[in-house]
Amino acid sequence: MSDLESPKLIKVIDEDYVLNQYKSKIDYYWSASSSNKKAFKRYRTWTIILGSLVTLISSISAAEFLQDPAWVKNTFSVATPIIAATLTVISGLGQNFHWGSTWRDMVINATRLEKERDRFLATKKEKRDLEKELDILNSIVLEETRNFFQRVLDSEIKPKEQDGSAG
Repeated sequence: MSDLESPKLIKVIDEDYVLNQYKSKIDYYWSASSSNKKAFKRYRTWTIILGSLVTLISSISAAEFLQDPAWVKNTFSVATPIIAATLTVISGLGQNFHWGSTWRDMVINATRLEKERDRFLATKKEKRDLEKELDILNSIVLEETRNFFQRVLDSEIKPKEQDGSAG
C-alpha cells in the first residue's frame, strides 16, 4: 500500500472539516491583526516621542547656558543625531512593513471569513456545497496573501503580454 493510500493521510471532507478550516483561518487573521495593531501603535508612539526629542534636544543644545561644562554640551551634541538616526530607522521600518494597513486588512479578512462561516452555518445542511465552501475560503485567503505581498513588496504579479498583436 502506498503512502497516499494510507488511511492516516486521507482527510474526510465533511462539515466539521470545513468549520475547522474556517476556525483556523479566522483565528490566524485575528491573531495577526492583534500583532500588527500592537506594532503599529508602538511604531506611531516611538515616532512621536523621538521626533519630539530631536527637536527638544537640538533646541536645548543650542542654548547658551549649556555651553559649560563641555561634557553637557557634548552629550547633547551626540544625542541629537543618535535620536534622529533612530527615528529614521523606525520610520523606514514602518514604511516597509505597513503595520497600519496590514492591521486593517487582517481585521477585514477575519470579518469576511466570519461572514462566510456564518453564511455556511445558516445554510440548510442538505443545501451545503462543501467543495464550494472550501473554494470560497481558499480564495479569500489567496486574495489576502496576494494583497499582503503587493503591499509589503510594493509589487504585483502581472501576466506577460502576448506577442502577435495586430498592428
